[in-house]
Amino acid sequence: MMSSQRQSFVSESVTNGQRKRFSSGSPDCPHLQKKICRQTDMMESQKLANFSVAPNGVSKSTVLGKKQGTEKKILAIKNFKVHNQPAVDHIAESWRFLREAVVAIQESRKLRDNLTQEDLYRYVDNLITQRPPALLYADLRELTEKHIKSRLNQFLSGTSDRLTFLRQLNDCWTHHCHQMKMVCNIFLALDRGYVLQNAQVSSIWDMGLELFRQHILEEVVVENRCVDGLLMMIEKERSGETIDRSLVKSLLRMLSSLQVYHKVFENKFLMATEQLYLREGQRLTQDRDVPQYLLHVDKRLTEENNRVLHYLDMSTKRQLIYCVEKQLLSEHKTLLLQKGLDSLLDQNRRHDLSLLYNLFARIKGGLEDLCTHFNAYIKSYGKTIVVNPEKDKGMVQELLDFKDKMDGIVSECFNSSDKFVLALKEAFEHFINQRLNKPAELIAKFVDGKLRAGNKEATEDELERLLDKIMVLFRFIHGKDVFEAFYKKDLAKRLLVGKSASVDAEKSMLSKLKQECGPGFTSKLEGMFKDMELSKDIMLAFKQNSQLGSTAMELNVNILTMGYWPNYPVMEVSMPPEMVNYQQIFTKFYLAKHSNRKLQWQPTLGHCVLKAAFTQGAKELQVSLFQALVLLLFNKADTISLADIATGTNIEDGELRRTLQSLACGKARVLHKTPRSKEVNDEDKFIYNKDFTNQLFRIRINQIQMKETSEEQQQTEERVFQDRQYQIDAAIVRIMKMRKVLPHNLLITELYNQLKFPVKPADLKKRIESLIDRDYMERDKDNPNTYNYVA
Repeated sequence: MMSSQRQSFVSESVTNGQRKRFSSGSPDCPHLQKKICRQTDMMESQKLANFSVAPNGVSKSTVLGKKQGTEKKILAIKNFKVHNQPAVDHIAESWRFLREAVVAIQESRKLRDNLTQEDLYRYVDNLITQRPPALLYADLRELTEKHIKSRLNQFLSGTSDRLTFLRQLNDCWTHHCHQMKMVCNIFLALDRGYVLQNAQVSSIWDMGLELFRQHILEEVVVENRCVDGLLMMIEKERSGETIDRSLVKSLLRMLSSLQVYHKVFENKFLMATEQLYLREGQRLTQDRDVPQYLLHVDKRLTEENNRVLHYLDMSTKRQLIYCVEKQLLSEHKTLLLQKGLDSLLDQNRRHDLSLLYNLFARIKGGLEDLCTHFNAYIKSYGKTIVVNPEKDKGMVQELLDFKDKMDGIVSECFNSSDKFVLALKEAFEHFINQRLNKPAELIAKFVDGKLRAGNKEATEDELERLLDKIMVLFRFIHGKDVFEAFYKKDLAKRLLVGKSASVDAEKSMLSKLKQECGPGFTSKLEGMFKDMELSKDIMLAFKQNSQLGSTAMELNVNILTMGYWPNYPVMEVSMPPEMVNYQQIFTKFYLAKHSNRKLQWQPTLGHCVLKAAFTQGAKELQVSLFQALVLLLFNKADTISLADIATGTNIEDGELRRTLQSLACGKARVLHKTPRSKEVNDEDKFIYNKDFTNQLFRIRINQIQMKETSEEQQQTEERVFQDRQYQIDAAIVRIMKMRKVLPHNLLITELYNQLKFPVKPADLKKRIESLIDRDYMERDKDNPNTYNYVA
């Protein structure tokens, strides 16, 4: 407890006739005592008895809850002890000892041997109780100020270099802090008893900082040399030299403690940083390639972060890092993207791309610009794949590889950002439809190549993953009906010729298409599979029919529904009587069960297994029906001319020549051709090769596939176009039936929203005119640009 007078407590208590005295206070100081006694109102003459009868009949008595025979207690309260006013010489002596101690601390000398720290505490305690504390505070301030002023001259000479000056200043600051800590400890009572009670008065520590700032650091020469020296050392460190970081840290902490860090240092430091990186960015963007420049920027950012951690004030971090990012990245982001992004993507340099993404994420608008350039790169590169007809053969595989590469970059380098995922999707959808219909056709043929039985490149799991990737490309295509047309034609060949790699793979692909485009898209394809399954049941019943009897020939027929399958040209060929008879038996059997149907045989899709006798032994030849008809002619003669073969089989000339090429010019040459050549000419003759040998017993002789002519492709595209016209007509009628009256522009907009394939406005206009001619709709009499639905 602090007071202007010294206080003392005395208490007395008497128990059982004995008296004890407890006192506290300064024994050296006289004090007055005034005794105020207060007795309890329970005097001996005022005792009141309280009797009660115990359960055992013994009487007990109590006096106010106390047992009889105990002594009464008296509480005596006395006032504080008050010091007498000391003599003037006593105050002077106390201050003399304190001043001597402070000077010894400032001059780094030992205190007098007979002067202990406890004595100093007592002198301070005496002074603040014997006279106003403000006087002691003023004396201490004056003493401190005098000492600090005496230290200034060493910094004004200007003879020392910058580093020496910084070390001198740091030593001065360090000693000052150490001295002020010791002074604060001695004058702790002054701090607590006076400073804390007066808000307008600084603490002793703050007073020391204020005086140091006022008389040393705010001196222009000292301030300038200090800041310039610090900037010089930081610049050296940025250039690769090793500096005394502890010195820089101590001086910057000094500036922060003196509350001049932001005013005298930070602004100059940030300006110097901006100028440094402005020049560095302009120079290095020209001298270095983009990967090297990005590594340099990342290195600089790491260095500046470490600089903050080691010696800069944390409040500087945001502005410092922003300055580096602005001068090294923001000012050059367009140049960096134009100069280096394409090459990084071409070379698949994922580490550099990750660094580019992370750095651009730090600056405003960086990722948006990166995403825009990424999208433009994909469009440009993808267009070169799709538009160039010379790349048609490997287009789909190249697109798949390119998609995998871009997916990996987005996932690994761009953190699977939604912006980049959408940019990738939009870019692929854009460039893949730059060439109408062709990508859809080539994707369908690519799937056909992978699903054929001859494809041994992949396992079932690998094939399934490949189909998933193909479906990704399929989603980007606008003309999905073109894909359907070519896919249906190729699927029919695989099913009818038995060249499908796996029924499970076929149905898996069908399921993916159905999930993507709906059941309407795959209804015909599903009908093809259904026909194949029904055909198996029909053949099982046919073979169990008693009318067949015993025959050396087996027949397997597939019943195809015309609406599900592609249209095949009708071709009449000459077949042996045994085959014709077998066909008539099946026709009679089938029509007996389905009387309202009509069968039309398609010899172009048939295939046979023939037993052939050679000198080295019998073989089985797995051939097409056309190949079988040609080979059966050699049962009657060993040498036959082209003209005789054409007469005997009635096969179309182009198809016949390809058939003979496969038998006489392929790998399995069961016929010889004279004269020898790769092409079949009119004068050629064909000879049965009785010396034919092969390690296998059953040999497949592949038919030479005629490349799809431009006419066939055009026919397929025309069928797609015709189907599109039907869909456009249906959409127009559907919209007009619902809206009744509709302006031309709104009708076109509705059609674009409903149609799933690309269409030109001119084509839509033609279909509208066609429907008007057929009285499905009419033009409004008052407004020719408005249509009315005709019910």
